Amino acid sequence: MHMTENLRPSGAYTTDQDTGQNTGQGAAPYFPPPPPYAPDPSAYATEPPGPGRRERRAKRPVALLAAVALAAAVVGGGTATLVGQLGDGGARATGSTGVVQGTPVAQSSKGSVAGVAEAVSPAIVEIGAASSAGRSTGSGVVITKDGEIVTNNHVISGAQQIEVTLSTGKTYTADVVGTDPAKDLALIKLRGASGLKTATLGDSSQVKVGDQVVAIGSPEGLTGTVTSGIVSALDRDVTVAEDDSGSGSRQGEGGQGGGQQWPFEFGGQQFNGDTGEKTTTYKALQTDASLNPGNSGGALINMDGEIIGINSAMYAPSSSAAGSGSTAGSVGLGFAIPVNTLKADLDALRAGDGS
Repeated sequence: MHMTENLRPSGAYTTDQDTGQNTGQGAAPYFPPPPPYAPDPSAYATEPPGPGRRERRAKRPVALLAAVALAAAVVGGGTATLVGQLGDGGARATGSTGVVQGTPVAQSSKGSVAGVAEAVSPAIVEIGAASSAGRSTGSGVVITKDGEIVTNNHVISGAQQIEVTLSTGKTYTADVVGTDPAKDLALIKLRGASGLKTATLGDSSQVKVGDQVVAIGSPEGLTGTVTSGIVSALDRDVTVAEDDSGSGSRQGEGGQGGGQQWPFEFGGQQFNGDTGEKTTTYKALQTDASLNPGNSGGALINMDGEIIGINSAMYAPSSSAAGSGSTAGSVGLGFAIPVNTLKADLDALRAGDGS
C-alpha cells in the first residue's frame, strides 16, 4: 500500500472515482504496465512470436520470386526466348519462309497513299525481259534482302535474259528460280545483290470489298508509278494463257514491238487479244486502281503497307479501239493474284517447280 502511494508524485493528479480518468491540473498521461514478457531478439532465429511470424511469412513470396529469377538466369535465357516468341504473335514463324519483313509505314503516315508509297516503292522493281520475240517490260516485288523477286510467269516466260532495275536506278541481271504457269507466278533472283529493301507479304483472306488499296509498278516502263483505288470484288475467275512452252510467243507486255499486252478472259469475254487454247483460271482480287501494261507482277498493297496481291491482268483498250471512240488506258478493270496464293506456292517456286 505504501509502495503504491510512493509511485505517485504528491499533488500530480487525482482520479475520478466514477470514470477512472485522470483529472486535475498538470494531469500526466496514463501508461499501461509493461508486458509480462519481453523476448530477446535472438529468440526469433528459432521460433518467433505471432507478430514476428506474420512479418516473416510476408517476405517469403519475394524470396521465392528471387529464387525463380535466379533459376531462370541459370537456364541461360531459354525461357525468356520462348516468352518472347509467344509475345510477338509468332512473328518468328513467318521468318522461316525466308521472307524478310519490309519497311513499315510510319505511324504518322499510316492510312495515307503517300505513306504507303514511301514505304513500299523501294521494294518494287522494273523487269525487262529479252527473248527472240523482242523485249518486254513488267514489274516485280522484292521479298528478300539478297534479291528474291516475285512476278508473273507471263512477264518472264521464254526470256533469254532478264534485267532488273531498282527504284534507285541500279540494275542487276536476274535468273529464273522457279515458275508456276498454272498460277501465273514466277520467282527470280538477282545476281550479287544484298541489303535490298523488301516488301511485307500480308494476308489476303482479310481483304474486304471497299478496302482502299495502292498499286505500284512500271506501266509502259514508267518505274515506280503509284495509283490508288479500292477492292472492287473478291474471288473473280480470271483466265489467262498458260505459257509453259518457253517459246515466248505470248511473253511479256509493254513490248517495244507495238504495245504487246497479256490477253485474259473474264466474265465470258476476252480482253487484250486471244488467250489461245491452253489456259489457266485462278481466283483474283478485282480493283479499280489504274493498271496498265507493265504493271503486271507489281504490287497491290493495303493501307498498312502490306502486299495483298500481285497485279496480273488489266484491261487497256487497244489503239484500234481507241480510234473508234473508246478511251485508251485503264478503265477500272484490274486483277491481282491474292498474296496467300503466292505464299502457299513460295516453297515450290524456290525448289524450282510450281505446283
